[in-house]
Amino acid sequence: MHNILKKNFIIIAAAVLLITAYFIMGLLIYSNNRYNDINTGNLEEAVKIIAGFTPAEVFTDTDAAAAWASGFGSSGSYRITLINRSGQVLFDTQAGSLVMETHLDREEFQDAVRTGTGTARRHSATLGQHYIYAAVAITDAAGGFAGILRLSHLVPGFFYRLLSSALPFLITGFIIILGSCGGLYQLSRRLSLSVEEKLDAELKEKTAELKTKAEEAEAESLHREAILNGMFEGIITLDGSLKIIYANARLHSMFGISREENVCGMSLLEFCRWTELEEAAAQALSENQPREIILKRYVSGGRQHFQVYAAPLEAGNGVIVALKDISRLVKLEQVRKDFAANVSHELRTPIQVIQGFAENILACSPSDHEQIFHFAGIIKKNAQSMDNLANDLLTLVSLEDEGAARPPMERSALAPLIEEALNTAAVAARKKNITIDISCPPDLCINLHTSLFIHALFNLLDNSIKYSDDGSPVKINAFKEGEEAVIEVKDKGIGIPAEHIERIFERFYRVDRGRSREAGGTGLGLSIVRHIALLHRGRVEAESHAGEGSVFRLYLPAAKN
Repeated sequence: MHNILKKNFIIIAAAVLLITAYFIMGLLIYSNNRYNDINTGNLEEAVKIIAGFTPAEVFTDTDAAAAWASGFGSSGSYRITLINRSGQVLFDTQAGSLVMETHLDREEFQDAVRTGTGTARRHSATLGQHYIYAAVAITDAAGGFAGILRLSHLVPGFFYRLLSSALPFLITGFIIILGSCGGLYQLSRRLSLSVEEKLDAELKEKTAELKTKAEEAEAESLHREAILNGMFEGIITLDGSLKIIYANARLHSMFGISREENVCGMSLLEFCRWTELEEAAAQALSENQPREIILKRYVSGGRQHFQVYAAPLEAGNGVIVALKDISRLVKLEQVRKDFAANVSHELRTPIQVIQGFAENILACSPSDHEQIFHFAGIIKKNAQSMDNLANDLLTLVSLEDEGAARPPMERSALAPLIEEALNTAAVAARKKNITIDISCPPDLCINLHTSLFIHALFNLLDNSIKYSDDGSPVKINAFKEGEEAVIEVKDKGIGIPAEHIERIFERFYRVDRGRSREAGGTGLGLSIVRHIALLHRGRVEAESHAGEGSVFRLYLPAAKN
């Protein structure tokens, strides 16, 4: 009953308000039209009076128009405008120095030309206010059309004028109407049954409670999904038949499946094509015990390693599986082992040599100076090899450390840096009677770490000198190729067999281990060159044939002019 009374009351009240508003608006619109008609008529009479003493000569030029109209002044809400036959405004008492557009298309102008008088009501584009216009055609002594005299009056809107006086009455009326509606509404409420009110209140309370719980559940679900999708590990939940209930975004990316693809209900084997993973999930489900294993997976890019954790759900009717890609960790661990083995291998030989010849010195007669000096020279040479290895290792570690502090790169000309690297390698070159020629444009510049660049170029020169015969030439060419600067080190040495070219920039890789150690190499020089090139966002390449020499090219971004 309460709802029925409430609906009827709302309909009746709305109808009363609409009818009242309709009559009030009609009365106001009629009054506004009458107000505008009266003002327009008065303005038309006034302009006819002014036209009686307006000479036709004022339309000949702007100065005559201004001289005539200046007597009226510019105060008040009235404007006098003189417009010639072509629609040009010669003078306006309120426009001042504003340049006004042609008035040929104005309604009052066209009516005055046709009938002698014209009126209009519109917003002024020149002054930005609402005006009523009255215009009269002025004729010359011969009876010809000379121009238009226009009088306009600033007229505020009727509703604006009426608002100050009528607003209190309107407010009072609305308060009375609203008070009456409120009284009727309260009466209708008291007529309704109290039992129905209680039922409505209980229904609203339960509806609000259910809505709140639904919103909380939805928010919690979205929160959990956001957490699962933001995890680095791939997460998948399966039912008792190993069919997918949920798979997070990371798991989709691990197996190259679009996130938009609906995988719910798909079997685990169909999803990942990985029997070992399915077996791990099935075993965790059947034994009702969590399992943690490492699985390998072969893909086109190589081999991947995953740490897999599978645990049964609490209800015992499903299993949750978490996969963590540890391929990078496994690779880093292998690199660490290989690095330790290589360093140990490189150090073993000089240590053994030093130990052996130290024992020989101890066994020699103190008077056998020649033999002692010979053994000491061998010990010194191997100690120098160990020192070179330690220095190269420290350099390599520094280059691989992305957080290492380095001075900023600076724009430098290549020619003096090449000369400095050449001076560093000059002693070794003179020992083998090797000449080094340089070809480098003086204006070729690069943004670089100068000390690292000199180190890289010295390593390439040292390599060419070590593996070239006595008297063999070495050539350094530097030139610009596109957006890059290319530094070539070319020799006529022993060369590198084709099968070794791809690996010569690896750490401790040697083509001929015996000759490399004899020449004093550590196996890290070319690896250091590669890291320096990468640090400068460049690259290094090698071109060689066994017995024909080698060409090493260092590509670095050239500095822009």
